[in-house]
Amino acid sequence: MAKVLPACLLLALLLLAPALSAQNERGLFFDLDVGELCMQSAQCKSGCCHRRNGLSLARCAPKAAEFQDCSPKNIYGVYYKCPCESGLTCDADKTIVGSITNSNFGLCKDPQDLYRR
Repeated sequence: MAKVLPACLLLALLLLAPALSAQNERGLFFDLDVGELCMQSAQCKSGCCHRRNGLSLARCAPKAAEFQDCSPKNIYGVYYKCPCESGLTCDADKTIVGSITNSNFGLCKDPQDLYRR
């Protein structure tokens, strides 16, 4: 009987080990997918925590593509318009007045196109 218990314990550990190591890689608060609720852009895989208006819940959203509406990156981490994808710039009002009045929206543009003209 004494040898049966360690054998059962060993068998249980062998069966549980793969299940414990195969936990979900996505975190509860970080690496959130598009559409999931967020509080800061740092939580989202896409890098954009977006809300439609002041009363809506913020959700992770894809970054803005070329010629889409955008916001310049800010310190708050929640956007009404997502910042541009990598390699694009947001041509917007970047003054303090624009950020206070929430009118600092623009369009994503490829900076290389500006130099080619």
